[in-house]
This record gives sequence, C-alpha cells and structure tokens, in this order.
Amino acid sequence: MNAAETESAILISVDTGEFDAEASLDELRSLASTAGAEVLAEVIQRREHPDPALFLGKGKTAELKMLCSGGECTLIIADASLTPSQARNIEAITGVRTIDRTVLILDIFAMRARSNEGKLQVELAQLQYLLPRLHGKGTELSRLGGGIGTRGPGETKLETDRRHIERRIKALKEQLAAIEKRRGLLRARREKTGVTVVCIAGYTNSGKSTLLNALTDAGVLAENKLFATLDPTSRALRLPDGREVMLIDTVGFISRLPHELVDAFKSTLEDVVSADLILSVCDASDPEYAQKLDVTERLLSDIGAGAIPRITVLNKCDAVSGFWAVPNDRDTVRISALKKIGLEDLLSKTAAMLPGKRVRVRLLIPYDKGSVSGLVRRECAVLSESYEENGLSLTVVADTVFLDRIKEYIIQGENT
Repeated sequence: MNAAETESAILISVDTGEFDAEASLDELRSLASTAGAEVLAEVIQRREHPDPALFLGKGKTAELKMLCSGGECTLIIADASLTPSQARNIEAITGVRTIDRTVLILDIFAMRARSNEGKLQVELAQLQYLLPRLHGKGTELSRLGGGIGTRGPGETKLETDRRHIERRIKALKEQLAAIEKRRGLLRARREKTGVTVVCIAGYTNSGKSTLLNALTDAGVLAENKLFATLDPTSRALRLPDGREVMLIDTVGFISRLPHELVDAFKSTLEDVVSADLILSVCDASDPEYAQKLDVTERLLSDIGAGAIPRITVLNKCDAVSGFWAVPNDRDTVRISALKKIGLEDLLSKTAAMLPGKRVRVRLLIPYDKGSVSGLVRRECAVLSESYEENGLSLTVVADTVFLDRIKEYIIQGENT
C-alpha cells in the first residue's frame, strides 16, 4: 500500500473467543485508516478456529465475494496472520488482493520510518515475514519489484528470490549489528558517567510523543494516528530535585505485535530494557485502556523489562469525567500531556522513584588507603584517575548516600 493512495478495504475476522474480536476489529479499522484505506465493510464470523483453507467458512466467504462483486473493493484485510494458501484462496474467489494484520502493521512501519536504522529494521521485518511464505507467492513477488540478481542455470524464479532475500537479510542483520554495537557503546558511556535513563513506553497513540514534547519541548511529531512516531527520540529533562535525566520516547506497542517487529527492533527496545525507570503511558479516555495497559505490561515482560520500576501514566484525563476526583497513588499519576495538566506531580513522582542523587566528585585517596580506593572502584563510575604526590586522584560519579562514607577524601564536587 502507498500512503498517497486511498484503498477501499473490507475487513474480515474470525471470533474464536481467544480475545475481544470486536475491539480488535476496531483497532484494525484504525490501522487501515492510518495506512490510507477507507473501510467499506466488515465481515466477522464466530468459529472455534479459522478455516484452514479460506480463513472464513464457505458461507461467509461467499458473502465476502458478493461484497466484492461491485468492483469498489480493492483490498481485503484479515484481522489475523494468514497462511499463504488462505490468502491465495481468498484472492482466487473474490478477485481482490488480500493481506493480513501483520502485513498491514509492517506497511505502516515502512511509512513511518525516518531514520536509516528505522528503515533497515522495517525492511528486515518485512523480509523475515516474507521468506517462509515464498511458496505461496507463485512466480512473481510484487513486494520486491525488480532488482533480483541473475539466475543460475536451471534455477527457478522462486529459488532466485529466496537466495536474494536470504542475502539481503544477512546484509541487513550485519548493518543493524553495527548500529546495535554503537548503541551499546553509548549505553555503556551513559552508565559510566552516571546518566539516569527514563523511558516512555506504552500502547500506540497513547500520547507518548505529546508527553515528551510537554516535558522537554522536543518538537517531535505528535499526531492522532497509530505509530505516528517510530524512531526513538531522547532529550534531557531536569527534575524538581535538580537532577538531569535522559528521557527517551520509544516505539508504540500494539496487541499481537508481530514477532518479526520485536526481533527487528531489538536494539531500539534495549533502551527500555536498560532504563532506570519506565513511564508506562496509556490513554485513559479509551474504554479499553485497562486491557491495553495489560498488553504493555506483557510486552515489557517479554523483552526483559518486567522488573524495572515504573509509573503508570494515565494520559488524556481531561477527556474523562471523574478521573481528577480519584487521588493518585504512589505508582500512578493522572495527566493531560496536551494541556500540560498534572506534569508537576509526574516529575515529582519520577524523582522519588529514581535511585539517589548522583554527583561528580574528585577524590584524593592516600596510598596507604588501598581498601578505600578498591571500594570506590566497586561502588562508583570512575571517569579518570592519576597518581599524585599525596595519593591517588580519582574523578568519579557516585550516589550521594555512598559519598557520606568517603566524604573525608573529597576535594572537589559538582552536580552531574
């Protein structure tokens, strides 16, 4: 799909009882709109499981064919992951191009990616999704277009496509590994210098970028669309106690997030895993906000961030009557990022939830106090050291609580 074109789509879904099919279909409608499609109709069927050949049953597939017979529909979108044979069979019966939820999300990500890393990650996710489905693509791969290399003797188009994709996946992984290494070095440098990291995470379109803008004047694109921001953005944030932290806005979550995206965006999501605190943002005006908070919690746990302290940020509370009458508890705060309401409480809670204040100090430890220098090396981030006439000179970043134990060796100090 192209963002500049308007597709006319019919959405199809099978309600097996495993999740709220109506809510999921509503979300699929929003995804389709974000991708540039106008939804003409929806077909939903209750079944114990999707039909292995047609996804929908034969009767519902016949109904779908009738809906497509007028020629207005140009796209069918399934609210599930289709097998190649299911997509091919639906297309054969209806004569309309058919995609699934994963392909739709991947296309939106491709539209939204701005940085080189984001584009590489999206392409990798698309190719990883496509590779096991090659046998269902026939002899032409419209998603790849041209660019396939010269075929060897006796090699079919499909085999050539597979080899091309496998080579491209390998190249993409190598490029992303290099970027991931640089990200790792930056994270290591932040840890060494005592930089505190706060990550904004949460369901897509919950107002994360609006919150980043409200707190830091970042100027990040903030639209009322799913996945309006894809590439992570970091800005410095001054807390009420004087500490400066790094605030990072991350890619939005969504229910049944394709594992290809989780794998491809591993380096980006590691910013969340290495954070000192997570602001878990949700849209409090959304009737499904509790379920979406659960999705965020599950995904944070899946990527290894389940044990990181977090504050639940109920955003868009200006659109919900009665929310302000309920007092905030220790781990929850109610705000309106758009109207900048409740931000002072959020900043205060952020400062309270973070580890003790970190400061940069210069120490001079006599040479006969080797146990003290060893303790400092274990407890502090050592920025520099030199051997002076009167002892070992160290510049470190340390917690103020720890500094009470070595205050007699401090000769110079400044807030980080």
